[in-house]
Amino acid sequence: MSMNGKVYLVGAGPGDPELLTLKAVRVLGTADVVLVDDLVNRAILVHAREEARVLRVGKRGGCKSTPQAFIERLMISEAQAGHTVVRLKGGDPFIFGRGGEEVEALARAGIECEVVNGITAGLAAATSAGVPLTHRSFTRSVTFVTAHASEHEPDWEALVKSGTTLVVYMGVARREAVQQALLAAGLAGSTPVAIVENASVPRERRLCTRLDRLARDIEAHDIASPAIMVIGEVARGADSLVQSDIAAAVDAQA
Repeated sequence: MSMNGKVYLVGAGPGDPELLTLKAVRVLGTADVVLVDDLVNRAILVHAREEARVLRVGKRGGCKSTPQAFIERLMISEAQAGHTVVRLKGGDPFIFGRGGEEVEALARAGIECEVVNGITAGLAAATSAGVPLTHRSFTRSVTFVTAHASEHEPDWEALVKSGTTLVVYMGVARREAVQQALLAAGLAGSTPVAIVENASVPRERRLCTRLDRLARDIEAHDIASPAIMVIGEVARGADSLVQSDIAAAVDAQA
């Protein structure tokens, strides 16, 4: 009979501790070992047992990161030692969180795994900016995409033709490439864009702009990662629904 422990991949949400699910709180309270990503709000760890070992395994684009293979080996070894392991990840484990890779690695090792969903940053950022990701007057679909450089670029032309709302993760560093790709695909330069940096936490900032000013305004206002871009007609009302210093400054330039 196997004496292995169990691994939970837990979504910690976008940062606000109150957006943590009840199931995530319960599971975190059972952990012997907690592997914490860089973007997880440390206040969430109040739900862990005092005896739990908390290990930082930061992963963040453009920064020094813990290798993915090392994290997977660590989860496996801790579970094989009979421990309950919580892999605490920002947002949702299955939305640009490498949760699929980790589930596969654990399955190959014969380790039981359960995924606990979290609120992804794309949802929280849009809500904070007063933007409904779908709206019967504008679009009935939404697409989450990553702008992180890879050999598999999104099919921007197909996305533009579909009329979907675009929620772009990890797009700040590639702002010019995203802007040019969408313009080349036929998206109007006047298309509204809402950008939210550090969604749901006190240091959150919001920028309301349009596609043809996207790269310039991000640079002018020093928007930095982590940030979410919401691109589409649903973002048109963001600057009227949300008041912020950055939005006001951009409106004044228009």
